[in-house]
Amino acid sequence: MTGYAPPIRRLIKELTRFPGIGEKTATRLATFVLYSSERDAASLAESIIEVKQKIRFCSICFNLTEDDVCEICGDPARDRGVICVVEDPDSLVAIEESGSFRGTYHVLHGVLSPADGIGPESLRIQELLDRISGSNVREVILATNPSVQGESTALLITKLLQGKGVKITRIAFGIPIGGDLKYVDRMTMTKAIEFRRGV
Repeated sequence: MTGYAPPIRRLIKELTRFPGIGEKTATRLATFVLYSSERDAASLAESIIEVKQKIRFCSICFNLTEDDVCEICGDPARDRGVICVVEDPDSLVAIEESGSFRGTYHVLHGVLSPADGIGPESLRIQELLDRISGSNVREVILATNPSVQGESTALLITKLLQGKGVKITRIAFGIPIGGDLKYVDRMTMTKAIEFRRGV
């Protein structure tokens, strides 16, 4: 980064802290900011500060929200008898964009990862158990990713929910629509067979 003025070097250094942003991408972004209008740069800075100041966890599902309760939990048309458990807000958004789910959510904010020091107490599992015991929940859909950590987390939640009178389901994994079997990886094929259904 030699050759850049100290403020530009500092901006590049800060931008490289973002996941997936290396020094070259950070340099391009810093250059973009440098050549943007002062108004656009101020708007970007204000939006970052606003997110840090205003966004918090929903008091019910732990989704990100500006209010005490998120839009989904506050929607009276949602089926509160069905809770879909997801790893993070991005997973929630992906399910919402499909338009296929009208229940509520519970965001864990991570998955079990003992190697990284993430155990059950680091996740929102206890809050899920409290939520279920205090309401008329019929079904819990486990929608964690099909990774080792996601599967371990789903298994733990399944064990904790057994005997609570709640139906426990897992989202299906397998061959994507329009996919070709000869190009499918081993794990996806295994899950497709495991989660097969009657026709």
